[in-house]
Amino acid sequence: MPEKIEFKTADGVSICASHWRGEKGSSAVLLLHMMPADRSSWDGFAVKLYGSGFGALAIDLRGHGESEGGPDGFRAFSDEDHQKSIEDVRAAIAFQVAEGHSKFFIAGASIGANLAFEYMAESERISGAVLLSAGLNYRGIETLPLAEKVRPEQGVFIAAAKDDVRSGGAAAEMAESIHRSSAGKKEIRIFEYGGHGTDMFRMHPELMDEIITWLKKF
Repeated sequence: MPEKIEFKTADGVSICASHWRGEKGSSAVLLLHMMPADRSSWDGFAVKLYGSGFGALAIDLRGHGESEGGPDGFRAFSDEDHQKSIEDVRAAIAFQVAEGHSKFFIAGASIGANLAFEYMAESERISGAVLLSAGLNYRGIETLPLAEKVRPEQGVFIAAAKDDVRSGGAAAEMAESIHRSSAGKKEIRIFEYGGHGTDMFRMHPELMDEIITWLKKF
């Protein structure tokens, strides 16, 4: 069972998280959920990560789950409010750094994918990002400008499904656009079907193992 933890962001928001504490010196993965969802949407994948030797931290973004303003506060968020969630990511990575991990990765779904990509673009600390159903623009968080900032040593694993009705059926095209623009090491999986974000794990459970195999290359 994970440990439930809480920490504060730089702008004073309380964030709740589930922590699968890895060994000191192991690699760590931060997990960012889609909307509407909460950190529990990553539970199955987090267990696999932990079993494969990774530390994992799944957070409730502000306005979601057990974090400040949750579980439904996000419904009243402006685009600017959603964009402030990058502070949640920064605080979560700071927690993992303090835990003494050796390498750092971020996995995100939907808007969580865009936030993951945003943080990787700003920080050379991140070795790679896993983007499930990333969008070109979720609530003002645009990915193509970020792709230009990806460093050659950083990796990007992109997955999407062509039947993703939540993105108007365009998730696969969005993924390919990000893939073409990113300068780092890339891998892309486009499914004919599978739905949105972490819903793809239900249709394609093998995706979890594919991602973990990719993470172990770093």
